[in-house]
Amino acid sequence: MGSAVARRLIDQGATVLTCLEGRSEETIARAKAAGMVPVERGALTDAELILSIVPPAEAVGVAELVAKISSGMPAPPPFIDLNAIAPKTMQAVAARFNGSRVEVLDGAIIGGPPVPGKSGPAIYISGDSGERSRRLEDYGLRVRKLDGPLGAASALKMCYAGINKGFIGLGTAVLLAASRSGAAESLKAELAESLPDVDRKLTKSIPDMYPKAYRWIAEMQEIADFLGKDDPAAEIFRGMAGVFLQLADDVKGSRALVRQLDEILGSPESAGAMVMP
Repeated sequence: MGSAVARRLIDQGATVLTCLEGRSEETIARAKAAGMVPVERGALTDAELILSIVPPAEAVGVAELVAKISSGMPAPPPFIDLNAIAPKTMQAVAARFNGSRVEVLDGAIIGGPPVPGKSGPAIYISGDSGERSRRLEDYGLRVRKLDGPLGAASALKMCYAGINKGFIGLGTAVLLAASRSGAAESLKAELAESLPDVDRKLTKSIPDMYPKAYRWIAEMQEIADFLGKDDPAAEIFRGMAGVFLQLADDVKGSRALVRQLDEILGSPESAGAMVMP
């Protein structure tokens, strides 16, 4: 998502800075392909805006880094957190900037990574009384302002992801159970006949999830925290975190579960094509 958003901004004339210290070869390659400019950490504050687009588990750490390099600046750039985190985590992110001059905005990305010829995804921003996010609109991103305090955009993301990704996790778990019990072929046929929209959604979304499963683990945990310990539904999303952990390990390992799912869904790998993690 981060490199795709950067590419959209760059294609519209923006310069996008990034720090690649300690990053993987794959991340470095994506950043270069997108046209981002690698700089030292301290130089990130030369930007007009700092965007955080990372796996949810890394959101607070990124905020700590930016707070450190922004410390003492008379006019530091605003910081926009665009990660899939709960409002409580968003408050923890904002707290890292206490005592600084950094303006912190709460954001959420809904939809897939930007692709040429399409306007999405939608980027929701709350707490932007100063219209700081207007620059993102100027450079080709579809920004929607939310009336509400810091955390409103994060709450929206939790609700949307709970429905969308929770559904994918539920479908994955049940299809694997069907495979173990010998009911997979009959289940798939029944879905195609009586719930064709569900069948199409799972057939497309489950294979698309494989390389992203590792990032969805923490996102499911964030949704559980958002619901709260007194909401019994929170346990559903802790379970979904376990489903995606299992898939993430399988993608990096034997891919036995991937093969089971692909056989049920009729996706390319079961026909002999390679699906890369």
